Amino acid sequence: MRTIDRYILKEVTLSWLAVTGVLYAVLLSQQLAQVLGQAAERGYPKEILLSLIGLMSLQNGTLLLPVGVLLGISLALGRLYHDSEMAALRACGVGPLRLLRAIGVLGLVVTGACAWAVLDLAPAAFARAQTLQKAAIQAAEFGLLEPGKFHAFAHGTAVFYAESADRDGTLRKIFIQRRADDHVEVMLADQARHIISPDGSLHTLVLYDGERFDGSPGNPVMRRVRFAEHGIPVRMDTVVGGAARVEARTTGDLRRDGSPEATAELQWRISLPLMVLILTLLAVPLAELEPRQGRYARVGLVILTFFIYTNLLSVARTWLEKGLVPAYLGLWWPHALALLLAAMLWWRRSPPQWAFR
Repeated sequence: MRTIDRYILKEVTLSWLAVTGVLYAVLLSQQLAQVLGQAAERGYPKEILLSLIGLMSLQNGTLLLPVGVLLGISLALGRLYHDSEMAALRACGVGPLRLLRAIGVLGLVVTGACAWAVLDLAPAAFARAQTLQKAAIQAAEFGLLEPGKFHAFAHGTAVFYAESADRDGTLRKIFIQRRADDHVEVMLADQARHIISPDGSLHTLVLYDGERFDGSPGNPVMRRVRFAEHGIPVRMDTVVGGAARVEARTTGDLRRDGSPEATAELQWRISLPLMVLILTLLAVPLAELEPRQGRYARVGLVILTFFIYTNLLSVARTWLEKGLVPAYLGLWWPHALALLLAAMLWWRRSPPQWAFR
């Protein structure tokens, strides 16, 4: 690469890093507020908060790469136009294609990074975040059964208390109250064990040497039962928020699945790296300034272009998920429109000579 190419590449790279860093900081603060709100509502343990924030930011940050490329290139070229450096470069014979050659290096690097992130890294991060949320909700619902504290579980219908605990995990002096409609059940036991199934979906409290009292409020008749061993199973939800999310599935799994949801997710993942390349082509003509225009005169147009582009992709994804469009059309028509717009802008900026012969 020549000196001019290195200079242009340096300018757009620094601008892209600055824009992407600022956008990621904004995303990180948003994820922080969201995770803290969920933690306060559902009682997440503090040990997993940082992991959840990082994983969710990693999964949601893939869309920052395309917009970072578009804004970074536009701001860098806008400075060159505003400071008359672009006029000097044109006087030296540096045309639009020469700019694209230098800027294309950044576009290809970011495209490769985006492809790796959306096809492999983001699904793994989403799956890991779901696992952490599941474990956190289960731990918050059933509790770690620490001695000296009251713990509510079974969706708040049961309360547990243990006076002390041995080193082997045996709980001493147990009190449990369970309520179902107008029926109340109270159990007292000398000791208990907390047993968790391998998949974490079933928690069982095994009580030893105790008594159980059954009755209804206002009814003087109570039933008293003594027992040597009594188990209380509590079934936990196996997933968080219903069925497994398609975003957590691997790319290979989506390729083998022919359902509309899987096809839409797969095409969405492929669309993001493709968007980086198309936005790289669009950024050069969109960033061109007229004489005496301000440095940030085209920023609004650039943001509007990205907003329309991403919304068309979201609409196409929804249509594909609902089966309104065939899979071969899918999410490709917004890219075709963006490529057509890029071709029109490049033609207007630098039409080929053969067109005027």
